[in-house]
Amino acid sequence: MANLKKLEAFSAEELRAELAARAAEKALAASRASALAQPTSSALEAFDTATVVEVLRDKQKVIYGVDDRQDHYNVTDQGRLQDGDSVVALFRSNAVVDNGNGTSTLATQNFRTAYELCNEEPFGIQPIGAFCSGVLVAPDIIATAGHCVTASNVTNIRFIFGFRMLNATTAQVVINNSEIYQGVALLGREEIGTGPDWALIRIDRAVTNHRVAPVRRTGRVTDNQAVHVIGHPCGLPMKFAGGAAVRNNTPNAYFVANLDTYGGNSGSPVFNSVTREVEGILVRGETDFALIGTCNVSLVCPAIGCRGEDCTRVSEFIPLLPAPPAPPAPPA
Repeated sequence: MANLKKLEAFSAEELRAELAARAAEKALAASRASALAQPTSSALEAFDTATVVEVLRDKQKVIYGVDDRQDHYNVTDQGRLQDGDSVVALFRSNAVVDNGNGTSTLATQNFRTAYELCNEEPFGIQPIGAFCSGVLVAPDIIATAGHCVTASNVTNIRFIFGFRMLNATTAQVVINNSEIYQGVALLGREEIGTGPDWALIRIDRAVTNHRVAPVRRTGRVTDNQAVHVIGHPCGLPMKFAGGAAVRNNTPNAYFVANLDTYGGNSGSPVFNSVTREVEGILVRGETDFALIGTCNVSLVCPAIGCRGEDCTRVSEFIPLLPAPPAPPAPPA
């Protein structure tokens, strides 16, 4: 068997991307487009899919107190819906199949099957496919976690608006090509294991039909501030999760909050629930799942327990963002 320590050296996002790539190759073959499939990572070829999944389980984030995650169709707060309008799912290019009619189909897997979940685990019937999340912070700039994007893979990533549940059973997996953007350049990036972790990506064209998320430009979030997160936990369609607060505001480059997040939420914007500004980017946290018998359930921590989830402060990359547009002049 291939050296398991080598596999454990890969990040959760790299392992998730590998599994998504393998699923995409199957989907492309099924659509008679297998010639377009990109190879999986050569460094991971020696490991079978079951082993990759097993190691991925050990690298995953977590539920604090009550599971606050909601699907888009269940959210009634208009402010949070506006916040969600800025959020994108990150897919590998070979997991986005062009249908030739102005739309593309996202290659996905069943969540319950892929993660070997217990039947009672929420969202089990939903599809997964995204490997990270991101947020529009300028008309042509996406912010995400540094471990999600590198200079060598940025052009192979698609930033997609609209991957969400339409109702309890139907996911939006056929996406208008106008809602799919390609990375063209890495404007800046840091990835320090216990410090800042962020990336800014220029996309191939300006976004004109989605809200640019406001970000904190000065100062820092206050202690115990209520915050919420929006993104794609485990690669699921967009989820909103509130009921959280800043727990540790001491580190210079990041803060810690008890957010209900998972792997796949990496790169998700963390919003101030009062000002609705982006305060940080979700980058790391607790283990996601616990094995109960032969299946997995979400790890649940007390609201004030476990270590919390680390969020890189937006101040780490603010110098690279263009100034916000000036407010309109008052009428004469």
